[in-house]
Amino acid sequence: MESNTLLYKLESFEGPLDLLLQLIARNKLNIYDIQITLLVDQYIEQINSFKEQNLEIASEFLEMAARLIYIKTVSLLPKHEEAEKLKEELTGELLEYKVCKEMAEKLGTMTVGFDRFVRRPTEPELDQTYCLVHTSDVLYLAYLAAVGRGQRKLPPPVTPFTKIVAKKIVAVSTRIVFVMRNLLKGGSSKLSSLYKTAKSRSELVATFLAVLELCKANRVEVSGDGDNADIKLIKGRKHK
Repeated sequence: MESNTLLYKLESFEGPLDLLLQLIARNKLNIYDIQITLLVDQYIEQINSFKEQNLEIASEFLEMAARLIYIKTVSLLPKHEEAEKLKEELTGELLEYKVCKEMAEKLGTMTVGFDRFVRRPTEPELDQTYCLVHTSDVLYLAYLAAVGRGQRKLPPPVTPFTKIVAKKIVAVSTRIVFVMRNLLKGGSSKLSSLYKTAKSRSELVATFLAVLELCKANRVEVSGDGDNADIKLIKGRKHK
């Protein structure tokens, strides 16, 4: 077992992935098919070596140890689909870390000084000529769509609102004068006859409100129901 003992220093590892990569390289393991059993044993052995040397172990190294032990435990089960998935995730992380480490080493060898000059990138000349060819029906539909968008920005036409806004609104006061003049001639009248003279809905509503106002002021009284209802002046009131 002494041949498998690893004597790396903690300072040489930038993290648990770095340690795993060195273990894989030392044992010549296939990074795409990691032998978790061998890897976890040597990883735990390395962690124990850190402890024996009284070196401070970062929490991320311990988390990776727990992760490897869990993968090893799951792989021993009859159905180890989860273990394969966990191994694939670990392999992906190791490959990404390996690529980043290689790029960092290449960048580290590059010398950067003040004697370097960088030229600003030139803007390419873009050809703005429209080269597509469309059939007549496509152009026609595009024209209709453009016209429709323009019309949606315009205010709505006045025609639909003419019947609402252009109607004459009849004042209740004018219908009060109308009712009083009819009653002064005969003293009483059929209530329905007053409504029949209305030429519009506004005039009909104004007549109805005029009758209510006159009843409230004790100027007239209404008796009867429906078409037989009568309206007459109240006696003893002086009417101008």
